Amino acid sequence: MHVAGRFDGYGGAYVPETLVPALDQLESEMNAAFADPGFTAELDAWLADFAGRPTPVTHARRLSDRSAGAQIWLKREDLLHTGAHKLNNALGQVLLAQRMGKRRIIAETGAGQHGVATATACAALGLGCVVYMGREDMRRQALNVYKMGLLHAEVVPVDSGSATLKDATNEAIRDWVANVRDTHYVIGSAVGPHPYPSLVRRLQRIIGDEARAQMLARLGAVPAVVVACVGGGSNAIGIFAAFLDDDVRLVGVEAAGRGLDSGAHAAPLSRGRPGVLHGARSYLMQDDGGQVLATHSISAGLDYPGVGPEHSALRDSGRVEYLAATDAEALEAFHDLCRLEGIIPALESSHALHVAARLAAEAQGDVTVLVCLSGRGDKDIDTVREYDQRSAAIP
Repeated sequence: MHVAGRFDGYGGAYVPETLVPALDQLESEMNAAFADPGFTAELDAWLADFAGRPTPVTHARRLSDRSAGAQIWLKREDLLHTGAHKLNNALGQVLLAQRMGKRRIIAETGAGQHGVATATACAALGLGCVVYMGREDMRRQALNVYKMGLLHAEVVPVDSGSATLKDATNEAIRDWVANVRDTHYVIGSAVGPHPYPSLVRRLQRIIGDEARAQMLARLGAVPAVVVACVGGGSNAIGIFAAFLDDDVRLVGVEAAGRGLDSGAHAAPLSRGRPGVLHGARSYLMQDDGGQVLATHSISAGLDYPGVGPEHSALRDSGRVEYLAATDAEALEAFHDLCRLEGIIPALESSHALHVAARLAAEAQGDVTVLVCLSGRGDKDIDTVREYDQRSAAIP
């Protein structure tokens, strides 16, 4: 099946016929739910009373002192319950599944935050939960695997391919095809077949709407620059959506891994080309024969060969700039935020922090740079420690 792209030729639904009724139902129920004051009030109540919204904005004073007058602010999604922006989407989709009468939930996860968020929502609402996760990501994110077990989710290891997020997504889709009648697939990012990119954008836009109102209240103006990391791209599209009509520079940051010219990266918008992956057309890391290339990032959440279709359209239009940060640059930014601000960021967010600090240093005058701090770094402590120990051992 192919539904025409919703984002200037990107997107669509390249899926087996088995999934067409489920996607049609999801689109219909999604539209009805968001037009229903009862559903939106219930979602808002869960986000406020359970998740802890609104999240604050924080002025990174000491980090700002290193720039030439620019001021860096952080939108603190790391303070959301479960430690990342993923809960915004998981709560909304699980509530929607409950409305559709689907009691079994499946999800994929890379860094584990989406898996934890989905397991959390299912535990709170009394639904069954199965999470697919690549074996390599399970090794890197053992703490989140344990958390999902505590929340009574079944974590299914995936050993195929590179045993990371792409492969976990493949297995989740196979499960969904086999169990589509009673199962809802909670996709964790702004990717996948229509209507998922639009649904995730809608659920994550609360980040941008809050941030825009908070910056206006605090400073009387919108920021000059908004920066967010981009893997699949849900936190980025969530914050960018509120600023698209403003005179604001929007910057997405991909994972350059060991370098964009090394081949060991996860930067499809910087080095990829359009193709189809997981049911949608978007920028994709692929070879001349159309085979998906292996990726690398120190950050499990950015270690994905594709990207959301709306980001692909925004790249082509030039409305959003897409840059990249290496593993080493992200780690330096990670340590800087710890040391200067007393905040331990996720490695995903650290990619955005590196570029934000660079843009602030390059800025002329008193400009404001807002960074979406998409998650906290508890899950990444072992990865950072291993890297730092290896680096210290190299003469």
